[in-house]
Amino acid sequence: MSDKPFKIYVVEDDDWYNRLLVHTLGLNPDYEILSFFSGKEFLAQMHNPPDLITLDFRLPDMTGLEILKVLKTEYPDIHVVVISEQDDIDTVVDLLKFGAYDYIVKTRDIKERLLNTVGNIRNGVGMQREIKALRKEVQQKYDFRNTIIGESQALKKVFERIQKATETKITVSVTGETGTGKELVAKAIHYNSRQKDKKFVAVNVAAIPTELIESELFGHEKGSFTGAEYRRIGKFEEASGGTLFLDEIGEMAPGFQAKLLRAIQEKEVVRIGSNTPVPTDCRIIVATNKNLKTEVKEGRFRKDLYFRLLGLPIELPPLRERDKDILLLAKFFVEQFCKENELEVKTVSVIAQKKLLSYIYPGNIRELKSVVELAMALSNDKEIEPSDIILDADDPLPEVMNEELSLRDYNRRIIQAFLNKYNNNNQKVAEKLDISVSTIYRILKEGLEK
Repeated sequence: MSDKPFKIYVVEDDDWYNRLLVHTLGLNPDYEILSFFSGKEFLAQMHNPPDLITLDFRLPDMTGLEILKVLKTEYPDIHVVVISEQDDIDTVVDLLKFGAYDYIVKTRDIKERLLNTVGNIRNGVGMQREIKALRKEVQQKYDFRNTIIGESQALKKVFERIQKATETKITVSVTGETGTGKELVAKAIHYNSRQKDKKFVAVNVAAIPTELIESELFGHEKGSFTGAEYRRIGKFEEASGGTLFLDEIGEMAPGFQAKLLRAIQEKEVVRIGSNTPVPTDCRIIVATNKNLKTEVKEGRFRKDLYFRLLGLPIELPPLRERDKDILLLAKFFVEQFCKENELEVKTVSVIAQKKLLSYIYPGNIRELKSVVELAMALSNDKEIEPSDIILDADDPLPEVMNEELSLRDYNRRIIQAFLNKYNNNNQKVAEKLDISVSTIYRILKEGLEK
């Protein structure tokens, strides 16, 4: 429950009844109450709106219905309880139709009825406040221009795609190496889209055994298999109206891919043990660190599913292609570590910055975060020094440069190191080194002929 006082405006022209209502509601110390004797006097104070209004149906200057129409036009979220001496069913229907929360007749049990009604409203308003605050916090957390750290040209292209993705419900495919932040991008899309008030459900396909993937995504009925002791709804149903994020989609077993395709196309699933289709309406975002085109070509991924999932593609650049974003991210991780551990904020020395920039980070952002956190733990000074920064000695490129070789041999070794890194994808290596595929073949051939 929120600590903010629950504000009530009492609008009642009868002096005795006005005092009765104020006294009755004032028995709860959490209520802040102001009273008014006319409609115009009350409306003049609506620049500071309350949580709830008790409204006399017959006032000297306006009717309750007239006031209710004004309130529901200008302040639609405020609850209004109408109080009247008359018990006319047509009047009640009209008031409820125009948005009154309740209609209470002035009888002997009005105190109990009023306190119950106000209590119910207050509980609902308190929950609404908490949900609203939580949603605001989540949206701020995933405001992608604040939480996806970086200013490089490569990242600006990603921002443009994310913005496009938030404007429609198009399926989104996020690709990139491990550790580049694919789930963060998926959450940024969801929490900045029209589905932001609905659920974001994440599923790591690689972490689910093949025999359980159908139950996990589609659900099952009680008794449908050994151990199914109760009905369970699947992730598609859970995410209905919101977003279903399927991480590591390239790891999905070929045998289940046809069922996934049908579920996405038909917007319905069938629980294991049932014959009844269950409608679903969730936005799909998938992510993978694999080249799905290659997976399709080699028969491990269905071509029709690939085209169904491609949607709006967003390719996340590896950290080594993001220039000085490395230093911006390092600064962010330093500040985050200090905040979480209640430490005085440290800085990264100029020499240490150069060391951070010299490394290619095969583990990308995730690896940089680990490097920075370890440096913070090792550092004894106000500045992080190069000696505090421990980089992975298995990085292939520095080893390429260990020997004194000819330029031709250096070229061959660099190309071979990149081929090893990118799983012998010649086109990818050519793009990274800004050379043609034919140049790669020529240099490697010269090395063999040597």
